[in-house]
Amino acid sequence: MLTRREWGVSAAALLGACAAPRDPSPEPEAPAGPLYVDLHIDTPSRILNEGLDLAESREYTHVDIPKMRKGGLHAGFFAVSTSARSQTPLEAVKQALRIIDTIVEEVRRHPAELFMGTTADDVASARSGGKIAVFIGVEGGHMIDSSLEVLRQLYRLGARYMGLTHSGNTPWVGAAEYDDGPAGLTDFGREVVKEMNRLGMMIDMSHASDRAFYDVVETSAAPILNTHAACRAVAGHPRNLTDDMLKALAQNGGVLGVAYYAAMLDDDYRSRLPQLREIGRRRGAVRKQFADDKQRLSEELWKLEKAEVEKIGRLPLARLADHIEHAATVAGIDHVGIGCDYDSVGLKVPAGLDDIGETPNLVAALGERGFSADEVEKIMGGNALRVMRKAEEAAA
Repeated sequence: MLTRREWGVSAAALLGACAAPRDPSPEPEAPAGPLYVDLHIDTPSRILNEGLDLAESREYTHVDIPKMRKGGLHAGFFAVSTSARSQTPLEAVKQALRIIDTIVEEVRRHPAELFMGTTADDVASARSGGKIAVFIGVEGGHMIDSSLEVLRQLYRLGARYMGLTHSGNTPWVGAAEYDDGPAGLTDFGREVVKEMNRLGMMIDMSHASDRAFYDVVETSAAPILNTHAACRAVAGHPRNLTDDMLKALAQNGGVLGVAYYAAMLDDDYRSRLPQLREIGRRRGAVRKQFADDKQRLSEELWKLEKAEVEKIGRLPLARLADHIEHAATVAGIDHVGIGCDYDSVGLKVPAGLDDIGETPNLVAALGERGFSADEVEKIMGGNALRVMRKAEEAAA
């Protein structure tokens, strides 16, 4: 396969282009570098469960305001994530409302830094004020309890995409790693897709089955997302997209947000995960021991993350670049984005991307692969923003 190293710009030129802020005004200063819109950030549940404040930078979190500034983030979709298997659908709906409230309240607490976004134009509005736009994404259709009324209410509360599945099947769509539900979309599932199109709510297929993916491509009048997945030709994780799926995604106009989770990026790394079972058991004990001391709990869990790294090592950043390059080659440069999945995968991320503040390392790696500055801008955020605009246009 041809690579882009032979015909792109040099990393030095790219870093030079990223060094100057886009907004020349000194007050307030906008983040430097290419447009960066991250499709999947899992920090909200940690804010709720661990009492975090985004203004405070801690070693044991991937995402906070100082790190977002350092990493050049302009907009991020903050995930509303609840379990599809350990909660009833009604419990999941209530938990979703709590997490949405957590996101909105965190933005309210930091008005000088954060901007609550609901439209694609809000990214530019936030940037003009030197702020970071925060969008809401719902990670799992179980959180509507098979109700179009609940779906509409989540949209009215600010949710701008919804993953149709998460950690299990819903009654109306199949999940990638579970076989106890429908293979693809049911008739009601198609109703959900059409209602999301009508609202202007983007459809995320990150945890859905292959059959469901093709059913949604066939049904949706707007481009779709896979906010955090990767390429199955490079690593065989069942949530990754095959080359045929990448081509179908391109025909649909959609975008794959390449995730940072190392087990999705490399088969050899994934084969080492069983070595971590004992540490996983210790993690459960730590959660019980420090249930009433949220900060101590975070600190102890971080120690276990470091122990996991010592046991099975790290993945090089180049492996993430392999997936981005493969997706750009098969689907086209207009159909690749970023969905870091930070604050849900611990230190199981490529070396050099320990938190969102280290994003410039990825930008540099893409330059070394020969991606032009315009192409990097598309990957880092331009493509995601285009899909959001298309969803808004389809609704209009």
